[in-house]
Amino acid sequence: MLNQKLNQKKHRGSSGGSHLSRRMALKVGASGFLPWLSLPELLRLQARAATGVEAKAKSCIFLFLQGGPSTIDMWDLKPDAPTEIRGPYKPIRTNVPGTMVGEHCFRTAKIADKFTMLRSHSHNDNGHTTGCHYVLTGVKAAFADGANTKIPVNDLYPSIGSVVARELGPKGGVPPYINMPHPLTAGGPGFYGAEHAPFVIESDPVQPDFEVKDLRADERLSAERVNRRRKALENLEKGIAPQGRAGTMDTYYQKARDLMTSPQARKAFDLKAESEETRQKYGPTSLGQCALLSRRLVEAGCRFVGVDHGSWDTHFSCFPSLEKDLIPHADMAFSALVSDLHQRGMLDSTLVVMMGEMGRTPRINDKAGRDHWSMTQTVLFAGGGIQPGRVIGATDKTGSAPTADPVGVSDILRTIFHLMGIDSNKILTTPLGRPVPIVNGGKVIRELL
Repeated sequence: MLNQKLNQKKHRGSSGGSHLSRRMALKVGASGFLPWLSLPELLRLQARAATGVEAKAKSCIFLFLQGGPSTIDMWDLKPDAPTEIRGPYKPIRTNVPGTMVGEHCFRTAKIADKFTMLRSHSHNDNGHTTGCHYVLTGVKAAFADGANTKIPVNDLYPSIGSVVARELGPKGGVPPYINMPHPLTAGGPGFYGAEHAPFVIESDPVQPDFEVKDLRADERLSAERVNRRRKALENLEKGIAPQGRAGTMDTYYQKARDLMTSPQARKAFDLKAESEETRQKYGPTSLGQCALLSRRLVEAGCRFVGVDHGSWDTHFSCFPSLEKDLIPHADMAFSALVSDLHQRGMLDSTLVVMMGEMGRTPRINDKAGRDHWSMTQTVLFAGGGIQPGRVIGATDKTGSAPTADPVGVSDILRTIFHLMGIDSNKILTTPLGRPVPIVNGGKVIRELL
């Protein structure tokens, strides 16, 4: 009887796949006697029923252009606007008919069929620290009164990377959540605790002497001596449950020990294993080499890599710096990463997102720069189950506000979690007993799927 019901469910889907309801998946899980259903298949179906989607993305690479990229000069040009708005750059054709981008994004223009531009992202926080907190956690930053100033409270809510690490867990011998080349602002674990904090590579892969120092054991200590120290520490800790700061440090020490003994981690972090040709395709820049290392890390099993690339806060003389230093770095890194993932057969299972905490003002200021403007920003998505080659949303003739399909922070987060098979409706409890949803509000961006 149960097999008949499952077969009926299976044949109802228009795509020919198995469209199990949550109730049916629970029935399947409770039956325990289905000869055709392996344990991994059962777990996959239960996970799909819990989230309403079969996860396409196994990993996410999040390229964060901190400071606020001038997307009006990159992905959403306004060639018919007055000079003080349109700027000096010209639009160029992409390999998708009818889709245009800025002239300095010519590499990305050649692979426009492999990613989608969301041009109507909008929110109302124009601060850097608070904007980063909002974008990475989905929660607007609260403030506490300090001695003479107001201090943003950024430690309570978990970042997107920590949510992914907690919900999906580790895979392979690398940490599930990694930041580089330094910590993402507001990219911490919040009330999830140190167990779900990012492993931070506090050195830049573009440097000739780059190495992940935490993977290197003290050469003065023999393996036998290290083991004796570890066992002595374990004996001291028997019957003691470390709490507070001691518990946090204990978690970090354990993570460090696990990494130092992981051959998979050492191999994944070894950029020298890449050919010079590949490294040049990504670009001899911090963002380019971080993107390449990100590919190696998701290949090894990392769930979420957050790459922080700064200097996008272009209030002064923005056009020389945009065309010489900033846009080419992003253009080369993004296009090389997406192309590389595609060639390796990894793009379908790896979601790539490139965005900042805000965009820039449509009107050029009197210092030949653009100021903070969170009302509009273009976000790029590739891989991981998105429908490529599209433009979603639009802004008005000056790029000041969305005119179609406005999308907020919660919508972005909910869509990423949806693609990764994470139930964004899940409620978790803070140490003080306060219920907090993984995402508060928002909706999945269906046009992106």
